[in-house]
Amino acid sequence: QVQPVESGGGWVQAGGSLRLSCAASGRTFSKGWFRQAPGKEREFVAVITGSGYTDYVDSVKGRFTISRDNAKNTATLQMNGLKPEDTAVYYCAVRASGGLSRDPSTYVYWGQGTQVTVSS
Repeated sequence: QVQPVESGGGWVQAGGSLRLSCAASGRTFSKGWFRQAPGKEREFVAVITGSGYTDYVDSVKGRFTISRDNAKNTATLQMNGLKPEDTAVYYCAVRASGGLSRDPSTYVYWGQGTQVTVSS
């Protein structure tokens, strides 16, 4: 089952933490997180390859950590130091190949999204 299923969104005060999980098979496929705030375009957040290489958008570096457990077919986004500007619907996406990509058009499978709300 490659179709991603996200969990773990919710509401948190600024400075708090949330942990998002994505269940999706594909041990060699790169898995990414994107987000979309109201009235804005979908934005790349982070990606991890099957080998564990990672890439992050500058605005989350040092605060967010992406990881994966290939045995459990999960990818996790640990979000610390959350800010109101992190408020968005977060989507897990899976490529049909490896590599680091920030381009959403290179991702084939998308989850339904999970809401993250950070209050000031």
